Amino acid sequence: MSSLRTKITELTTGMGMLGHDSVEKAFASRSPVLVNIAPDQWNELELAYANGGFKQDFESAFGNGQAFLRASRGLRNRPPLRIEWKGEHKSRGDESVPVDLRVDYVYLISCKYLSKVLHNSSPTRLFRHMLRSNVQIQSEDWYDTVAPGELQALYEQTQKACKNKNLDLPSAVSELKTQQRKNLQEAFPKPWPEAVQSAYKDLCVKVSDVTAKLWKENLGDRNERLNLFWRLLRFGSAPYFVLGASDKESINLLIATAWDWSRRYQLLDIEISSKHAGQPVVSWKCAVHDRLVSGDFEIDGHVEIRWSHGRFCGPPEAKIYLDTDHKLVPGYWPITD
Repeated sequence: MSSLRTKITELTTGMGMLGHDSVEKAFASRSPVLVNIAPDQWNELELAYANGGFKQDFESAFGNGQAFLRASRGLRNRPPLRIEWKGEHKSRGDESVPVDLRVDYVYLISCKYLSKVLHNSSPTRLFRHMLRSNVQIQSEDWYDTVAPGELQALYEQTQKACKNKNLDLPSAVSELKTQQRKNLQEAFPKPWPEAVQSAYKDLCVKVSDVTAKLWKENLGDRNERLNLFWRLLRFGSAPYFVLGASDKESINLLIATAWDWSRRYQLLDIEISSKHAGQPVVSWKCAVHDRLVSGDFEIDGHVEIRWSHGRFCGPPEAKIYLDTDHKLVPGYWPITD
């Protein structure tokens, strides 16, 4: 289910392309050019705008839509005939581009506001299969796979900290049922006792170290590394646009195709390293040569490996972050020459 802020940023980005000079006029038109928006969704947006709590989101998104309308690599001041909002349905097929809007059947747009996340993946798909989407993935508890002893030790220390809660838990963490996991999470003492914190730190270190080693071993040859790089940074067979904002400025970018990228750039290396932080983290660094300017550049990011629904609840997920400024990534080009 899309959050209200997500609806606001995606739909108002589209509204900015209609040619109106204000959000108020765009609302007044309820233009049929914007499709897949129900009347109650229009009403929800207008109410949010009137209340004033999302003023910055409305203004930023509307400005990005206006910028795309004017951009030389965008609409070039040609008002669109059709703006489709993907809305709240799941992506169909093998789709790597995170599309939120489609303009005139051609322009694919991803709306990215205050987010550095590139992917939400399973650890297995990322570290074993290099983000390939055409492979069958067997579900596994990543912590139990790469750090079974440390996970069990954390579980035992947590049990001791909750000993007066009458939880009736199994002796092995791998035998926990869904409801038992929820009960354990609700019974956690806060703050965690020192013994629990120490066991969790040991788990984080082991997961980070073993995962980094495994990922490096699975990187493969030069072509396989290049394909991982393209998947990681979401370069595909079709160009698309990222319209959004960081905490400092607007982001209006054309994302090159893998073909465009390979004509101008060369991947020199991918470096993987573990990072000891408050949760399991693996850092990645990509070195790229730009043939056009004869310069070398680095792209930095990291992966946070964490329980999807809190400690002991839900399988661990791999959340992939881009740490380098979007505008500095080779192949992420401005929409205006």
